[in-house]
Amino acid sequence: MKYDVIVVGSGLSGLAAGIRLAMFDKRVLIVEKHTVVGGLNSYYTRKNRTIDVGLHAMTNYAPRGERNTPLGKLLKQLRFSHDDFRLYEQEISEIRFPSKCLRFTNDFDFLKQEVCEQFPDQMDGFMGLVKKIESFDELSLISSKWASSQDILRDFISNPVLIDMLFCPLMYYGNASERDMDFYQFVIMFKSIFMEGFAKPLGGMPYILNLLVDKYQSLGGELRMGAEVQCINSEKGIFKSLTLVGGEELVSESLISSMGHIETLRKCDPKLIEGVPNEGQVSFIESLFALDREPRDLGYCRSIIFFCTDNRFRYEVPKGLIDVSSGVLCCPNNFQYPEPLLEGMIRLTNLASFQLWDDLPRREYIKAKKEWRSKALESLFTFFPDFRDSVIFSDTFTPKTIFKYTGHANGSVYGSPSKLKDGITPVRNLFICGTDQGFLGIVGATLSGISMANLHILQNKVAPIV
Repeated sequence: MKYDVIVVGSGLSGLAAGIRLAMFDKRVLIVEKHTVVGGLNSYYTRKNRTIDVGLHAMTNYAPRGERNTPLGKLLKQLRFSHDDFRLYEQEISEIRFPSKCLRFTNDFDFLKQEVCEQFPDQMDGFMGLVKKIESFDELSLISSKWASSQDILRDFISNPVLIDMLFCPLMYYGNASERDMDFYQFVIMFKSIFMEGFAKPLGGMPYILNLLVDKYQSLGGELRMGAEVQCINSEKGIFKSLTLVGGEELVSESLISSMGHIETLRKCDPKLIEGVPNEGQVSFIESLFALDREPRDLGYCRSIIFFCTDNRFRYEVPKGLIDVSSGVLCCPNNFQYPEPLLEGMIRLTNLASFQLWDDLPRREYIKAKKEWRSKALESLFTFFPDFRDSVIFSDTFTPKTIFKYTGHANGSVYGSPSKLKDGITPVRNLFICGTDQGFLGIVGATLSGISMANLHILQNKVAPIV
């Protein structure tokens, strides 16, 4: 059986690529090694609770009718209405450091006012930075030389605390590099978080993923779960087929892989790895706490809080198992849903070391999860109220968990620091979408799949995303 296109991975980018191709009558097969779709933005069930993985919130929110936005483009390309996604906006979020606090909503003017009040002497520089960001074409698929965001921000802003506070949410929500980020990725995240904002879908990731799967299959697309790729076969540098674990060979004209750049090349000729940039290293530990009451009843009134308990923010692989000095605190209840959620929930995310977690023996690993979850909470409670008496369920996943379910080297949530904006690999007709293509966030990942399908498979049949 021969397909026009095979897509590896049923995450958001893979599903979006599949939908877009199936719309134009391509015979498409998506292969997924796991039993649940979603990849980095999937879900799991524990004690009758369905828990989202990765979805603190969707960035890039845009109101109904605004078509020239990342969300508007996504909806148009996949032929969904705004109502189909059932998005509800955040209430108010916050960046909290020891000496300063910046609040923000989906109204960018609110953040401007906060910066003016908290850092009055930096306001001119901040607005100069905003002007540069607004004029920057971050969605161009043309690769450009890496540009240090740290250097660019210092050209506009002299206060290191304000620089750290701006970096904290952007790095936690999409940065594959330690300590700095390519400016085009800084722009993507700045616009998606501060200028557009947060929302959550009613029903969480299961709803969104089922929506995408239903659309894909209604267009005739095929989806095979439990189908892990063993190797990608090429002849004279041209993609020919892939072989699944178990020996089955699947043939197609083209292959789009959402596994990651290095992870994909490892399935090809090993020589292709030579000269490829280093693997990603940045990963996280996340603990989830179900509560017997609303988080706001315990003093947690923000939608998302990005915090740092030290005077300076460090975004790097910790020297220990985790770094408790900074993190992300998410309260899903604090979004503008039409009805309250069934129970309270708080999610806590911290930077973590894949290598140190991976080295632990099984018994020590289980013990360390409980121990470091407690340490993370103790650090958190120097800033926030203690909610432990209200916890009725908790669970923790580590970088090792992320590696197991995504296959990303080192459990690196955001993949390699080096992105393939055009998705082109050394193997002809083999393309990359998703994390290592370079568009970030849930909306960005979905646009990545659409863009790569349009650019490389559909080509002249469709207009590019602009």
